[in-house]
Amino acid sequence: MKAKVAERGQVTIPKTLRRKLGLVPGTILDFEVDGGRLVAAKLQPQGPVEVVFGSLGSGRSTAELVGKLRGASVIAAGRQRPRGHPRA
Repeated sequence: MKAKVAERGQVTIPKTLRRKLGLVPGTILDFEVDGGRLVAAKLQPQGPVEVVFGSLGSGRSTAELVGKLRGASVIAAGRQRPRGHPRA
């Protein structure tokens, strides 16, 4: 089967191949070059943890993020604890 590369680099995958491979909107494909050929592989669906893992990427510590979520002041180097937090 043939497909033409559009001006923006897009290619339409023929419907018969999409059906056969189970490619639906939102499916992630991994592309690589193998001996002058373009190879696309369907990535396996990820679990809910893998989907969001690393998505925060804020550069803040876990303590700072938890403090913000709980509405407490920023926890600096473990010296302060949110209200109601038991002493160690």
